[in-house]
Amino acid sequence: MKLMQNGVCRPDGESYGLDRMSFVPHLNDLDNGGQLSRTLAKFQQLISPTDQAGIERLALQSVETTRKYFGKTMRLFAPIYLSNECINNCSYCGFSRDNPILRTTLTVEQVVREARFLTAQGFRNILLVAGEHPKFVSEGYLEECLEALRDEVPTLAIEVGPMETPEYEPLVRAGCEGLVVYQETYHREAYSRYHTAGPKKKFDWRVDCPERGYDAGFRRIGIGALMGLADWRYDCLRLAAHLEYLYRVCWKSSFTISLPRLRPAAGGFQPEFEMNDAAFVQAICAFRICFPQVGIVLSTREPEPLRNALFPLGITSISAGSHTEPGGYTGEGVEDIHLTVRGRRVELDEQIPAKAKTSTSRGCDTSATGQFDIADERTPEEVAKYLGSIGMEPVWKDWDTSILTPISATTI
Repeated sequence: MKLMQNGVCRPDGESYGLDRMSFVPHLNDLDNGGQLSRTLAKFQQLISPTDQAGIERLALQSVETTRKYFGKTMRLFAPIYLSNECINNCSYCGFSRDNPILRTTLTVEQVVREARFLTAQGFRNILLVAGEHPKFVSEGYLEECLEALRDEVPTLAIEVGPMETPEYEPLVRAGCEGLVVYQETYHREAYSRYHTAGPKKKFDWRVDCPERGYDAGFRRIGIGALMGLADWRYDCLRLAAHLEYLYRVCWKSSFTISLPRLRPAAGGFQPEFEMNDAAFVQAICAFRICFPQVGIVLSTREPEPLRNALFPLGITSISAGSHTEPGGYTGEGVEDIHLTVRGRRVELDEQIPAKAKTSTSRGCDTSATGQFDIADERTPEEVAKYLGSIGMEPVWKDWDTSILTPISATTI
């Protein structure tokens, strides 16, 4: 039975249909002290304060659970940042509209060249990422990018501004199988304080994005919270509740979760809340134990030693060799780099010469500003080699659209 979306509005102010699925009433009930399910009660207990011995016990159980459901495999993926233009003001984000940063948007041809750089390194799983700006990143542009990549990259996903279901549908048809949308924080008051302008201000609209994506046909959906915007236990419990809800109502899709911790970025935001390494390990283990089949994603935000320690504890998907700026792998887009000042384009005083591009380029002397600083700068080859050294198997490709192609009688 579908749940009503009581009192939830779209960004244009119109209400949803009464049969629209929504996690919002469940979130409100949780904030009002509603009873926890058995899974959530167990999760809450696992993230309660504990000592080092308690975390070590969790880690052992998490390793055992991971091996049971995922073996010793690790999926590798890479992000391609299409654009760092954005109309939102988010105080913690390097792409925030009012940050006077260097910006650019890649053409479809430039996106293809970035992707080919990554496929030459072995990647067959690419996440397309962009700031939210309908003038530069619309569903038409994304559809073109996906169509240009789908014959070369079997696993494509997007992490862009939320859309309506009819806007997502052509992206799925164009070859996109994954949707990633992080709530950032489930704390309404904190969310309102951090998001001061742009469509991202609409808390409920963002919360219900996974259901809209599910209705459009995405095979895989990723959710998460940005650690540092609110108390980590608060956000983790609500992320767990969101995941539990999606498993129930969006049961045809698979799910991943991520707990990215804030990193230095343009704007100099300083988080109010800390999630130290011990708490990070505890949260990852709690998710693995309570949701044994969920994919858990770990990005290059975390430093090499910590990533190495976390790989066996429950992580199933990692990025490697990442760049968080458009054109970061090849130097593409440099000819259109410009400043923005309070959302207004400002041309640079001098024309930036296009830098010669090579297969080993790590970017240009003058390049677009990244969303945040990465911490693990190892190459994909180095990460894959390390995984092999600890008995894990790096998986570059685990999906192909041919799986969905009917087998004809003549081939049997």
